[in-house]
Amino acid sequence: YGFINTCLKSLVVEKYGEETWEKLRLQAGVQDSFLTFEVYKDEITMQLVDKACKILGVPADTVLREFGEYFFEFCKRSGYDHMLRTLGGNLYEFIENLDALHSYLSLSYQEMNAPSFRVEKNEDGSMHLHYYSDRRGLCHIVPGIIGAAALDFFNIEISMEIVDQTEEEERTGKKEHIVFLVTQNPVFSYKERNEFSSSHQYLADSEKQIENQLNKEDLEKAKNTIRDRGSSVCPVKKSHWKTIRGIITLGKGKLLRGFDPVYPKSLWIDTKTFCNGLPFHMVFDKELRVKQAGVSIQKIVPGLQTTGISLDHYFSIVHPEVPFTISSIQKFINSQFVFQTRREMMPESWKQRPMLELRGQMIWMESLQCMLYLCSPLLRTLHELEERQMHIADIAPHDVTRDLILLNQQRLAEMELSNQLERKKEELRVLSKHLEEEKKKTEALLYAMLPQHVANQLKEGKRVEAGEFEECTILFSDVVTFTNICAQCEPIQIVLMLNSMYLRFDRLTTVHDVYKVETIGDAYMVVGGVPVPVPTHAERVANFALGMIIAAKGVQNPVSGNPIQIRVGIHTGPVLAGVVGEKMPRYCLFGDTVNIASRMESHGVPSKIHLSSSAYQCLKYKNFEMTGRGEIEVKGKGKMHTYFLIRNKTATENEIMGRP
Repeated sequence: YGFINTCLKSLVVEKYGEETWEKLRLQAGVQDSFLTFEVYKDEITMQLVDKACKILGVPADTVLREFGEYFFEFCKRSGYDHMLRTLGGNLYEFIENLDALHSYLSLSYQEMNAPSFRVEKNEDGSMHLHYYSDRRGLCHIVPGIIGAAALDFFNIEISMEIVDQTEEEERTGKKEHIVFLVTQNPVFSYKERNEFSSSHQYLADSEKQIENQLNKEDLEKAKNTIRDRGSSVCPVKKSHWKTIRGIITLGKGKLLRGFDPVYPKSLWIDTKTFCNGLPFHMVFDKELRVKQAGVSIQKIVPGLQTTGISLDHYFSIVHPEVPFTISSIQKFINSQFVFQTRREMMPESWKQRPMLELRGQMIWMESLQCMLYLCSPLLRTLHELEERQMHIADIAPHDVTRDLILLNQQRLAEMELSNQLERKKEELRVLSKHLEEEKKKTEALLYAMLPQHVANQLKEGKRVEAGEFEECTILFSDVVTFTNICAQCEPIQIVLMLNSMYLRFDRLTTVHDVYKVETIGDAYMVVGGVPVPVPTHAERVANFALGMIIAAKGVQNPVSGNPIQIRVGIHTGPVLAGVVGEKMPRYCLFGDTVNIASRMESHGVPSKIHLSSSAYQCLKYKNFEMTGRGEIEVKGKGKMHTYFLIRNKTATENEIMGRP
């Protein structure tokens, strides 16, 4: 069931992180989430365990044991805490009733194929735990679960080791039979452990302590009572311990822990009343001959009215999956037994109906050398009752099966509603995930058009104020003879050429962390120090420009087939930046710095990086090789002293291009 896979996911996420789970599930090829009441193939769980071993680099038994420990905690957190705590007063009883718990849970998880457990006490206080399962290789989960339960519920540490591992023969249908030796030790604090180990007279001291705990007044009262009673009968000499036992019995019972039931000399119930009061019971001997049966089971299986017929001719054992022999039944006598009627032995009217199943306990009657099977019809819903053409009245009024059917009918309706809600929740989760992915794509597109902080302000409906930047570095570039290329080529060739060039330039903006302002035709504009002011704006733009010259050599001129040539111009100065327009808003730069940077590009030389004097001053002591161009006439600006950027003295070409 999805409950198991969800637990495994929760363990990986909680202990190793979301990324490890994502890696694990992708390698295993499974989905991200599982519905609690949905049935999934065993292969999914096995794949997850296998990949977890490889990714985490730990052996399978360690992963399974860790899963077992976590599964116990996961069950508690999922609302099964009280159910587990009330299974038994000690570890033996807890394990003994696990099969009964699985039987109950099968009402909700109807296709559950649970393992089975049988436990035997040893004289030295240890136990042998027999584990039966249809699934091979999962036995190491058991020490994890049982160990966690022992520590949490009974405050004992246990060690479990496999003493036998065979293919199952006793239980038909179960493929694996593992026998664990369970040894348990009380959990003491350090101080208690030292005190315990140093005291050789521990038991004797405990005995004295118990005696001291008796209330003196109770002792006196008890003694007086014994004395009063003794005066009316012949005095009998009693031993010291007999006196103590008498005191305990007559006192307030502080030490009275035992219980001895009282039985009548003869059974005060006649045969007819017994068979009517327990309408689904059966009594059979060692040879499986039926000696007695309740009236309702006789009505359904008329063959039982013939005394001495063989029980295995009319019934098969569904659970536990053992051979139908008295020795097998005695071996698993603490388990719940489920019988199913045999179709060929049923009356004609039952041939088209589903077979009836009975569930109950076996009680061995030593004095009669017979087995009593106290059972009830195994019916979960009104639909199952109707399918067998039975009625609530067929079940004894004291039998809780009546209540179980009605309560479970309501519970199944609630479960179906819960399943629907879980499916809707999963659909919403998937839609939300897709929506988040689409949102990221939209934001990525938006952030490609506008600076992130500006885009976020616009999304929130705020007005973006223009910002003044005291110093930044602006770059312009264009393609040499672009007009001539356009005149001699098809439009699609121009688009392909520009796209190839701009993809290379865009990658470089990320490498050198500069902001791409816009492209107009063949012109490409970037800025350093805007929208986020940085002191290294000039170096970033200079390195970007060097990368542009190298990148352009990889773009082919569609006319000549040779690499294209570009001109690059750079200027440093103050600007005003802000968002212009509401439809397709753009983040634009304003000021004379923009004009001068554009002039540096238009007055530049092919495959050269043209610098203004202010840009030169910023790069002068920053490990760049530059050469003077001299004084040139700049349109609208008059004479200007300019320079060429040659190379970065400390950076390699791979570093400039952002290659590994």
